[in-house]
Amino acid sequence: MKDELVSVNQHNHVHNQGNQYSLATQYRDFVFKRIVLIAVIVAVTLFSFLFDIASGPADLSLWQVLQGLLQPENLSASHKVIIWDVRLPYALMALVVGACLGLAGAEMQTVLNNPLASPFTLGVGSAATLGASMAIVFDLSWTGLSFTYLLPASAFVFASLASLLILLLSRTMGASVHTVLLFGIALMFGLNAVVGLLQFIADAGALQQIVFWTMGSLARANMEKVTLVTVVLVVCFMCSLKQLWALTALRAGEEQARSLGIKTERLRLTVLLRVSLLTSVALAFVGEIGFIGLVGPHIARMLLGEDHRFFLPGSAIAGALLLSLASIASKTLLPGVILPVGIVTALIGIPLFISLILGRGRQGQV
Repeated sequence: MKDELVSVNQHNHVHNQGNQYSLATQYRDFVFKRIVLIAVIVAVTLFSFLFDIASGPADLSLWQVLQGLLQPENLSASHKVIIWDVRLPYALMALVVGACLGLAGAEMQTVLNNPLASPFTLGVGSAATLGASMAIVFDLSWTGLSFTYLLPASAFVFASLASLLILLLSRTMGASVHTVLLFGIALMFGLNAVVGLLQFIADAGALQQIVFWTMGSLARANMEKVTLVTVVLVVCFMCSLKQLWALTALRAGEEQARSLGIKTERLRLTVLLRVSLLTSVALAFVGEIGFIGLVGPHIARMLLGEDHRFFLPGSAIAGALLLSLASIASKTLLPGVILPVGIVTALIGIPLFISLILGRGRQGQV
């Protein structure tokens, strides 16, 4: 009898070791596959970045662009101006703005537990547009700030107010996520109406600036603006990294997150303020660019899943890739003409988003 018990215990011990080994192997495979997928997306994004610099009226090859970036001293004067002064800020701005919008969309979808949430569908993007429009129409330069900082500051204030309004609704009125989404859509239309009123009373110069701003364009990019957006992106991303596990737990459910000791209301407030900062600073320099914050997270979720260690960086990279591709399309769709990139993202984003929704619907995920 004793021998039989020893034999059973040994068998169970070996079986448990086998299960532990199997789980450990599965976990390592899970992590390895996602790291490989992120590396592939990064490689495609870098290729798109080089192609974005190469595309344009001047006939530059990818090899010339790569050599020009690595060894600028060997470039001719004209090619140096084209690559370093004109196209590099343009291509870099597409990457950092796309990353800001992708990260903001992913975090907003998590804290509101709604895959249709984005800085635009909830009115945060429209609020940023209103803030920038007011700075233009009422000429707030009397504050002593240059427009480089005045536009994002004004856009940030209004975007934050819109985020706080959404948060107040969800906290005090007990509104469901669907109600919050509908409220955000109503807020977006209301803010767009106020922007239309500002356009009506603006003089010709201000009206031109507002209309051009609402179309979305990377043409106003320079290295100073790229640096400012990059700093905000890095700071916000570092803050996101500190809340990866909390956001993953929140994605699994409000009650489960609270049972783990996570203060969900404080987490939601922090994330919405971060989304406001990312959205306002990104849009203040390039104007309205929609669908990146909506489509980028969906692509990342399909490839990487809900684990926010991979989902958040994946969304940022997917957003950067999408806007970089849109930048290339804006320069190549009509030869000799650079289309506003906001129009391109809308034309490409609408059918892409519908196809993603239909694909998830067939899988029973929506």
